[in-house]
Amino acid sequence: MSFDNAKYPTLALVESTQELRLLPKESLTKLCDELRRYLLDSVSRSSGHFASGLGTIELTVALHYVYNTPFDRLIWDVGHQAYPHKILTGRRDRIGTIRQKGGLHPFPWRGESEYDVLSVGHSSTSISAGIGIAVAAEKEGKDRRTVCVIGDGAITAGMAFEAMNHAGDIRPDMLVILNDNEMSISENVGALNNHLAQLLSGKLYSSLREGGKKVFSGVPPIRELLKRTEEHIKGMVVPGTLFEELGFNYIGPVDGHDVLALVSTLKNMRDLKGPQFLHVMTKKGRGYEPAEKDPITFHAVPKFDPSRGLLPKSSGGPPTYSKIFGDWLCDVAERDEKLMAITPAMREGSGMVEFSRRYPDRYFDVAIAEQHAVTFAAGLAIGGYRPVVAIYSTFLQRAYDQVIHDVAIQKLPVLFAIDRAGIVGADGQTHQGAFDLSFLRCIPDMVIMTPSDENECRQMLWTGYQYKQGPCAVRYPRGSGTGAALTPLEALPIGKGVIKREGEKLAILNFGTLLPQAQAVAERMNATLVDMRFVKPLDDALVLALAARHDALVTLEENAVMGGAGSGVNELLMAHRRTVPVLNIGLPDRFIAQGTQEEARADVGLSADAMETRIRAWLA
Repeated sequence: MSFDNAKYPTLALVESTQELRLLPKESLTKLCDELRRYLLDSVSRSSGHFASGLGTIELTVALHYVYNTPFDRLIWDVGHQAYPHKILTGRRDRIGTIRQKGGLHPFPWRGESEYDVLSVGHSSTSISAGIGIAVAAEKEGKDRRTVCVIGDGAITAGMAFEAMNHAGDIRPDMLVILNDNEMSISENVGALNNHLAQLLSGKLYSSLREGGKKVFSGVPPIRELLKRTEEHIKGMVVPGTLFEELGFNYIGPVDGHDVLALVSTLKNMRDLKGPQFLHVMTKKGRGYEPAEKDPITFHAVPKFDPSRGLLPKSSGGPPTYSKIFGDWLCDVAERDEKLMAITPAMREGSGMVEFSRRYPDRYFDVAIAEQHAVTFAAGLAIGGYRPVVAIYSTFLQRAYDQVIHDVAIQKLPVLFAIDRAGIVGADGQTHQGAFDLSFLRCIPDMVIMTPSDENECRQMLWTGYQYKQGPCAVRYPRGSGTGAALTPLEALPIGKGVIKREGEKLAILNFGTLLPQAQAVAERMNATLVDMRFVKPLDDALVLALAARHDALVTLEENAVMGGAGSGVNELLMAHRRTVPVLNIGLPDRFIAQGTQEEARADVGLSADAMETRIRAWLA
C-alpha cells in the first residue's frame, strides 16, 4: 500500500523522529488524528494487533517529541501497542507487511530498527531491562535517558514488581510509564489532575521537596511530618502510594489522550533524578467506536472493512483445538465438581469463555503470572481438588521451576493443557511453541501426550485428568482439527502407541498433529506408520519391535529436534544396543520467524513433499 500524502499531510512530514521534533507543538493534535486514521487503514488491510495501538497514539507522539530517540532509550513492554511507534520511526510505508513472512516483526525487534531497544514478545520485561540500560547510561555519562512503557496487564506480573523493588534500592535515573487502559478515565483525570501532574513534575515542586528534605534532614519529627504531609496531599488525588513505597516518585493519573498535556508533563519529568513513575490513563481502541466498545475482540484482527465495524466470521470447518479443550472442560466440570481451571490471562485464546461463565467459582484468571498459576495449581491439588492449567507452550517456559519444584517433585496430579504447541505463525520467534517436549521430557514422573487429532486430544485430556500418580501434559497446536468424529470419553492405556499402517523396511513414528503428512508419506513409500501418542512414558516395547523388523526408523514431531520425542527414541535404542538408523524430523536448531503456519512448516521441511524428499535422500 503506497502512502497517500494528500490524505495524511501532517504524517507525511514525519519520516523520522527528528522530523517529528521539528513540528510546532500546535500541530501534534492533527498528527495524532492522522496517525490514528492511518493505523486503522493499514491494519484493516493487513491484519494485526489493533486496539492497543489506537490507545497509545498520543503517548507515542509525546514520547518521541520530548525525548531524543533513538539516543534516548524507549522500551516497550510486550509491543502490541508499538505499531504507532513503528510508523513514526521510519517504518511507516512497511506497516502493511507486519506479522507477514519477510515483513515487519509483530513486536519491537532489535534487528529491525535502532529505535527498538529491546526485542519483546512476552510481557513484564521492560522495567528489568530498563534498569540495566539506565545503569549502563549512567556509567556512560552522556545524559542518555531511559523510558519504559508498561501496560496495566503486564504490571500484574511479579517480575515487574521485582524490578521496581530493585530500582527503589539503587535509584537509577529512569521513567516508568504505566499505560492504564482498564478503567475508564475517572473524574480525577480532568483539568485539575493534569494541572497537578504538571505541578508535581515541575522544577518548583521538585526543588521545594528536595530543599525541604535537606533543611530538615537533621530534625526527624519535622522530616517525618513533611513526608506525611506530602503523601497526604498526593494521596488526596492520586492512587500512587504503592509505587511511592517501592521508591518511585509517582505522578498521575493523567489523560493519555491529551497530547499537549503529556508533552508538558514529560518535559518536566525528563530532568528529574531517580526513578520516576507516570500513570497514564488511556482507552484501548480509542477513536474507533467498535474497538472502544469491544477491545478484546479487536485486540488482534484479521483483514476487515472498517466502515462496517465488523470482523469477518470464521468460515465454519472443524473446531479449533482451543474450542475442543473448552468444550471438554465444561463437560468434565459437569461430572466432577472437583475440577478447577486456571489461566494466566488467556481466557479467550485458551477457549475458556464458556467455562468462565458457567462455572465462575471454579475459574481462576491469575493475570500475567505464570509462575503463580502453576504453584497455585499445586496448592489446589494438595487441597484435594483437580486443577487444570491451560497455558500456551511459550508461556509455560516462564514457569519451569514451578513445574519441577512445586508439582513434579511432589507428584501432584496437575493437568497441563498446553495450547499453541509447535509453530504458531504470525507472532514469530517469541511465541513459537518449539521447546515444551524437550524441557518437559527430562522431568521425572511427568506424563506427556501428543494427540494427532481433536478426538484424541479430548481422550488424552480425560486420560491426564484421571491420572492420579503425578502431573500430565497434553500439548496441541494453534488452529483447527482434522474433522475427526468425537467419541465418548475413555482413558487411554498409559504409554501405548497405535500402529496405523503396516509397511515394509521403513517405519515412521509420529508424535502429534503431523499425522496427515506422515500418512501421505507412508502411503507413497509403503512405510509402517505409528501414532506414538505418548512422548513419556515411551512405548518401549513397540519401538524395539519396530526396530527389529525394519531397516530404518523416522521420528516426526513439531518440536525442537534437540531433546524432543525423537531424542527419546534414540536414547532407548542406544540403551538396548540396537543399531538401526534413525532420522529425527522436527523443528531445526534456530528461532523461527513470523509468517503463516503453512509458510513456516514449508520453510522447516514439515510438508509431506519435503519430508518424503528428505527421507529418500537420507535412505539413499
